[in-house]
Amino acid sequence: MNFKFNSPVQKIEDAVFTDKKIELYLKRDDLIHPLISGNKWRKLKYLLADARLQHKTHLVTFGGAFSNHLLATASAGAMFGFKTTGFVRGEEVKNDILFMCSLLGMQLIFTDRQSYQHKQELFLSRFSTDPEAYFIDEGGASAAAALGCSELTDELTETYDHLFCACGTGTTAAGIINGLVRNNLSTQFEAVPVLKNAYWMKQEIEKYLVKEALFNLHATYDFGGYAKTTPELLYFIKKFIAATGILIDPVYTGKMLFTVFDLAGKDYFKSGSKILAIHTGGIFGLLGMKDKF
Repeated sequence: MNFKFNSPVQKIEDAVFTDKKIELYLKRDDLIHPLISGNKWRKLKYLLADARLQHKTHLVTFGGAFSNHLLATASAGAMFGFKTTGFVRGEEVKNDILFMCSLLGMQLIFTDRQSYQHKQELFLSRFSTDPEAYFIDEGGASAAAALGCSELTDELTETYDHLFCACGTGTTAAGIINGLVRNNLSTQFEAVPVLKNAYWMKQEIEKYLVKEALFNLHATYDFGGYAKTTPELLYFIKKFIAATGILIDPVYTGKMLFTVFDLAGKDYFKSGSKILAIHTGGIFGLLGMKDKF
């Protein structure tokens, strides 16, 4: 699986940062691959290597109807010669994301929401007799995924005072924190959960930490919960895209960047601070919200 990358870092210009004498940079992990973008490849990298090591040829994973993880897994499977199956949460639907998953060869199994909560049982109920089936949790959540995400910090050529990242399962956040610790970087990690009242995210992140580490949790920027939006958030996203030419989604990166801009306006950062925000990809999430803009 010879797939190497080093995503670029781009400075974001805005009056709020100029006025406060701070700098914001965006690590463009969305440019890693058209379909396996952002943290999706970082989280899948070592899982695919482990599947190959165990001579598994069938990747089985989970996601919602607009899951970028399902799309990334389907794409990675097609690219590296794996069969793929995706358990899809909820009733059977057709949309752009699932169309692309099917086009890439992924078998889709629609599952009621109650059964979906028990992913290991679902996996065993359908694939216990398939010796080549390999279980990948929703979003790729695992210690192996955290290891892949930790490598992001190895690519940094500048030092930053703060590093912001959106959080869904906490895996990416934990990996980046591990990378900061491994590289002896004093950068303050700032986690932005995208689920409602996700103060429990602290425990999910700590589950994958190699060493105990301090980080900040900004759990009040969920805008109503996972995949929920408000007119304020949508206005910010439209304004940001038009001003920068960088696509961001309302589920993850949009909420994270809104947080950075809002905190800057509230003097959260010291004058002279350098901030790095991670674009974790997932821009196809825009397709599920076309009617909201």
